[in-house]
Amino acid sequence: MTVEDVKALGAKIRGEVGKAITGQDGTVDLLLIALFARGHILLEGPPGTAKTFLARCFARATGLDYGRIQFTPDLMPGDIVGANLFNFQTSTFTLTKGPIFTELLLADEINRTPPKTQAALLEAMQERSVTFDGTTHPLSANFMVVATQNPIEQQGVYPLPEAQLDRFLFKQVVEYPDAEEEVAIVTRHGSRFGAPQVEEWGIGAVADAAALDAAANAVAGVGLVDDVVRYIVRLVRATRESASLETGASPRAAAMLASAARARAALDGRDYAIPDDVKALALPLLRHRVILSPAAQIDGKRVEAVVADLIAQVEAPR
Repeated sequence: MTVEDVKALGAKIRGEVGKAITGQDGTVDLLLIALFARGHILLEGPPGTAKTFLARCFARATGLDYGRIQFTPDLMPGDIVGANLFNFQTSTFTLTKGPIFTELLLADEINRTPPKTQAALLEAMQERSVTFDGTTHPLSANFMVVATQNPIEQQGVYPLPEAQLDRFLFKQVVEYPDAEEEVAIVTRHGSRFGAPQVEEWGIGAVADAAALDAAANAVAGVGLVDDVVRYIVRLVRATRESASLETGASPRAAAMLASAARARAALDGRDYAIPDDVKALALPLLRHRVILSPAAQIDGKRVEAVVADLIAQVEAPR
């Protein structure tokens, strides 16, 4: 598969998702980049902004097996990964796989469950495998977590620890639609009762496992010249040197930014990444990997504003 094929595949997936989703173009692009870069994405936004519905439509369009976990305070790690259950009739243990054994996993309201249960995702997100009772079980190469969280409610939630956040390639803030988009949403969905169903919109699978693997291989072959690599490193290191940030981004963030830039270039039909790819993805890739300093918090600064200033200050190669 060539980068032109990746671009065409991305356009087909966008077209299928667009049958049911109005707006959210930026979020769909990040989902595609995360898919082809073998990453995961965290969607943060108020209720009713189609985060769950978007994930379902995306899974349908890409042909990925879809699984959903509704995170609750009483959810246990075994409810996610599964367990070996003893069969009294045969006197043997039988493996019962949990919902994590899928390809696109929707972790709905992930911050509603304690860190002990959130940690059940760590190995799967990093290694694409699950280990219990001393045995490692591989997951699909296309395994992808799309997690959602509601930033409004603060009672009964457990903020994701930094190690968990670092597993996500992107954190996308899903905003309310503009007025025209909201009119279109009400026009399309206002005559239906209950939650929208993906099946009603005629969304078909335009990809399969072989196509997604080929696309990921094409993305891995996208060129990244030394100047762009050094630009990525300067940008990430700037987060560690900023007085407004107590904790900056790690070297893993730099490597992930390079992978994401390659995927964006391929989706644009290019076999080389440019500084604009890095600039476009730096904010959603870095916003959840840095922590404001106490002084910056007192001054009322926001992480997004600090990261945006760093992106503007670090000189890009020409």
